[in-house]
Amino acid sequence: MKFAVLVFPGSNCDIDMYHAIKDELGEEVEYVWHTATDLSGFDGILVPGGFSYGDYLRCGAMANQSNIMAEVKKAADAGKPVLGVCNGFQILTEAGLLPGALLRNKNLKFMCRTIQLKVENNNTLFTNQYEQGQMINIPIAHGEGNYYCDEETLQQLKDNNQIVFTYSGENPNGSLEDIAGIVNERGNVLGMMPHPERAVDALVGGADGLAVFKSIVKQWRENHVNN
Repeated sequence: MKFAVLVFPGSNCDIDMYHAIKDELGEEVEYVWHTATDLSGFDGILVPGGFSYGDYLRCGAMANQSNIMAEVKKAADAGKPVLGVCNGFQILTEAGLLPGALLRNKNLKFMCRTIQLKVENNNTLFTNQYEQGQMINIPIAHGEGNYYCDEETLQQLKDNNQIVFTYSGENPNGSLEDIAGIVNERGNVLGMMPHPERAVDALVGGADGLAVFKSIVKQWRENHVNN
């Protein structure tokens, strides 16, 4: 499986994404600059965290105007897995690939620490290597991670089982319904504020995030290699 790690001016988690794929999974991966106009050679798209374009206007708003985002939308429409983490989640909401928005943290402070999540739905291509209800420890690092959507959208998320991760015990940012990560209705686009790519090796504090990437590869192989 071949992954693209998108790089915008201000991205700072692209190297962590690259490491997770290449060094931990042994899969193919390339950095793709935001001016690129073709993602057809990739099987999965990773939109990393950071502060794209300095978070000017709104987090992710300017990144959404980049050339590469038209290709990300094509990839999503084609059913390819698209994972957006932290700023990547913000970019995916700006692009309309995921519903809702990420607001300033309730305490108006940037927070960087490890937090406990609950796997609310393990029947997705991003979570099939977790157990339903499993508790995992994943780092957060954000100032605008407070997920919000209107009541109608929230009900749709619940009805379609699109809420994939929730904060357990402590809601660090005030997110609606403790939401930490959601998928689109089709299930091939995941946005989450916590950083699974920073939790792929016990040497750096834990490997609870590695199953996100293993899940993607497992699903892809079942669909493309084993058939």
